[in-house]
Amino acid sequence: MLKQFLEWIQLKQVLHESTYKPPLFKEGEIWWCSMGENIGIETNGKGERFTRPVYILRKYDKYTFLGLPLTTKGKVGTWYCPIEFNDKKQTIVLAQGRTFDYRRLKNQMGHLGIQDREKIWNAYRALH
Repeated sequence: MLKQFLEWIQLKQVLHESTYKPPLFKEGEIWWCSMGENIGIETNGKGERFTRPVYILRKYDKYTFLGLPLTTKGKVGTWYCPIEFNDKKQTIVLAQGRTFDYRRLKNQMGHLGIQDREKIWNAYRALH
């Protein structure tokens, strides 16, 4: 476990020090995002870059956004919102939303239609 934290810290430093033109991301898109190695029940990223699909709920500016992680595990409760993305059942984890910097974004996976976007917004508002 300690090794994963050390690997994440090294990658986090690389991401933090990188400077490049922010990608053109928009609300309603899903991106691979370096979530990191987190504490307790917080959602973690996976793989070499500690990534996880993240839904962009609100774009604040060209550098930051409010993102909601996705999981393929079927979850039930008011803090989850089921969707279908790329012909797979997914779950938006409403309770794990947070502000992200553009440097965590890896590549765009796609975007959701207006019905799913409204469904997520309604679920997010109901929870918060």
